[in-house]
Amino acid sequence: MSIITAMNNLLKNKNILVGVTGSIAIYKSLELIRLFVKAGANVRVVLSDEALKFISPITFEALSSNKVLYKESEDWSSDLNHIGVGEWADIFVIAPATANTINKLSNGIADNLLLQSALAFDRVKIIAPAANTKMYENPVTQASFKMLKLLNYKIVEPQSKVLVCKVEGKGALADVEDIFFATVRELLKDDFWENRKVVVTGGGTIEKIDSVRYISNFSSGKMAKSLALALYLKGASVCFLTTKKFDDLPKEIYQLDVESALEMKEYLTDCIRSAKKGVLTKPTLMDDSIPQNILKKPYLFMAAAVSDYTPKFPQEGKLKKEQLGDEWTLVLKRNEDILKTIDKSEIVSIGFKAEKDEEKALENAKNMLVEKNLDAVCLNVLKENNDFGSDLNEIDFITKGGVKKLSLKEKLLISFEILEEAKRLDDNGN
Repeated sequence: MSIITAMNNLLKNKNILVGVTGSIAIYKSLELIRLFVKAGANVRVVLSDEALKFISPITFEALSSNKVLYKESEDWSSDLNHIGVGEWADIFVIAPATANTINKLSNGIADNLLLQSALAFDRVKIIAPAANTKMYENPVTQASFKMLKLLNYKIVEPQSKVLVCKVEGKGALADVEDIFFATVRELLKDDFWENRKVVVTGGGTIEKIDSVRYISNFSSGKMAKSLALALYLKGASVCFLTTKKFDDLPKEIYQLDVESALEMKEYLTDCIRSAKKGVLTKPTLMDDSIPQNILKKPYLFMAAAVSDYTPKFPQEGKLKKEQLGDEWTLVLKRNEDILKTIDKSEIVSIGFKAEKDEEKALENAKNMLVEKNLDAVCLNVLKENNDFGSDLNEIDFITKGGVKKLSLKEKLLISFEILEEAKRLDDNGN
């Protein structure tokens, strides 16, 4: 299941107003609207006069299932006007936004319906620029961006590539998925998680036998991926240590590729140390001016399946079967227990445990809670519906105070439930 598909109905009952300006990138706004609708949102569209030269309003009406606001359709007997649509919407997304629109917005100019709607909208607005590189980098435009950031706009930065005008440079509209993720994050963010540094580990570690063979396990990393996404959408600053790279996650999630248990521990130690200092971050795609002086207690979600053993004598190159013979004894040594030995002071630490033996699973998880000095353990008893690689999961959320059963559902949805339980583990409530 793709990460976008997993977000079906996540925006149910959310109202999104999409502003579209006259850019060659206008066709991408159609895909953006489709993603919003697929996620369950109610979508309405307002078009600038120049946008009408590119695509007919009926196309936007077909995708959004709502009447489009443009100069010929404004109606003061309903809410189809530049005041009414703003009162209806939870968020206003302008994509694509031309340099002309950007500079007018920063100066309060309202000479078309889109600009009038933006001027009347008093909540968060997301703007995704699309412009020729020289127009984008012009000092006037850059000054406008600075002003817009002061005026409650969140800016999804454009890409660098060869533009339609044959100029190579920054100015191409951001990927539609990035605009989508930025919008969802703004709608779902939680004061508790916002700006909080969180480390997530996932996937099964790889212990090399030689240059082509290794020992690992069946962990897919999907639960960790869903946790990282849920945390990002709630506003957290996420560092994701994973043995499996996921290209469909938001670019703002800081993914670090790891292989072995030893490498996992080295990176994890550095990430936790950085999180405690409040510097666990990555240059963001969306410049939302996150204040770095807000220090909240970091969290660790240790969802990685770390190999218990590793080859004692890993080899360079490929071992030949002619040399190994008909029987081959592979000598293993035990890996260090990362979760037990890392410094967990000043952080909230949550371990994950997968079990096949249903009778002993709860007892084993409770022992893990104590022996590894954790704040909580997420127990996953593997069955037919939630076995390795499944898109579903059920969790027993175990703390010293008891056990909370989280019933079987898609991993992203159960991740949100885990985060709600995890919020109670911060003694300071901050």
